[in-house]
Amino acid sequence: MSSNTPWTEPMSDEQFGVMRDIIAAPSPVGLESAMTLGVLKPYFDSFMPANWAMHQYTGNASVVWDSHPGDDDKFSIMLIGHADKIRLQVRKIGADGKIWINSDSFLPCTLIGHEVTLFSEDPVKPGSYRRLSGGTIEALGAIHFSEAGHRTGDKGIRPTQLYLDLQVHGKNKADQIKRLGVKAGDTLLLDRPIKRGFSPNTFFGAYLDNGLGCFVTAEVAKLIAAAGGTKNVRCLFAIASHEEIGRFGSRVIAGVHKPDAVIAIDVNHDYVAAPNIGDRNMTPLEMGKGFTLTTGAIVSSQLNARIQQAALDSNIPMQLDVSGRDTGTDGMAGVLASIDCAATSVGFPTRNMHTISESGNTSDVLAAIHVITNTLLAMDKETDLHKNFRETHPRLDNLEQITHQGFDKLKDPDA
Repeated sequence: MSSNTPWTEPMSDEQFGVMRDIIAAPSPVGLESAMTLGVLKPYFDSFMPANWAMHQYTGNASVVWDSHPGDDDKFSIMLIGHADKIRLQVRKIGADGKIWINSDSFLPCTLIGHEVTLFSEDPVKPGSYRRLSGGTIEALGAIHFSEAGHRTGDKGIRPTQLYLDLQVHGKNKADQIKRLGVKAGDTLLLDRPIKRGFSPNTFFGAYLDNGLGCFVTAEVAKLIAAAGGTKNVRCLFAIASHEEIGRFGSRVIAGVHKPDAVIAIDVNHDYVAAPNIGDRNMTPLEMGKGFTLTTGAIVSSQLNARIQQAALDSNIPMQLDVSGRDTGTDGMAGVLASIDCAATSVGFPTRNMHTISESGNTSDVLAAIHVITNTLLAMDKETDLHKNFRETHPRLDNLEQITHQGFDKLKDPDA
């Protein structure tokens, strides 16, 4: 692997294994510590300098690794991945042994037949959990029992039709389920760890959203530590909870730490490959063409300019994304927590988001890791970041006027 352009090389098996383990951690909304403490803490412990610290919280399982604990005068930058995964939840246990569930943020039709793991709280030891494997999500049963509209595709599957089938048989099926301790509110996760895909540098599986952002955050921290750390910048490497139900975890930790800048790291869409949306004229983001950088919403042009410059300086491929009122990511953490901070979102195009077969490209992930690392190291060389951000908001008055005659002076962006 070239040390100068690692984002152009295939991801190593060792690094892919770390990414797989992070994404595979059973960390549904509200129960994220399997990832934050079970996988990420040992990984951070393997490279974290002795003077760094880890922060934990009372009301949620978020964690923040802090490069300069207690040094509140430094310009602080918080990177945020979110550990929580969208989950299914038990609604009701039927008399026939069917465990009726909700579909949360999944399309019901994408769930049929897939294997899941049920995480059930122990009825005699509240707060302790067990796992039940081997069940599948069903709705219609065999095609022989389905309605004509289902067979032709004219009729879809309603969320209220979904149930977990544990293959229970015999007498008192509901009692068999209840004796296991399964109850309303228990969480289910899809069971498919990522694996390498057919095409070069691709991978697929469940829950790229947003184990990928957590992996990138950890890898940036590792590279920053290997570079000797930062002197002028306080780095806060955050793994947030509760993003999938309203980005509640990130706004809490932003409110606690009050960073001067926030960079959310989250999955994005491959709009070019997305079916049936050609008439929407979406921004042509595409897997394999680099990391994505959000513009619009509350995004800071100064922060974006620094990331873009780092990409240009190292020839790291980049794609610009467009947001309206809301980034849709933890990049909103600062404003939602009512604190003053520069913010943006970095991502990577993926396909089939919120399904069991999400897919991505390792070169986009590596591009994000290295552009964020290079941005932090470049910002660390600035002498007064607080002043630089306060006094360099772009001015759109008194600008140079570009005319048709000036076209020959401009670099062709498509060259």
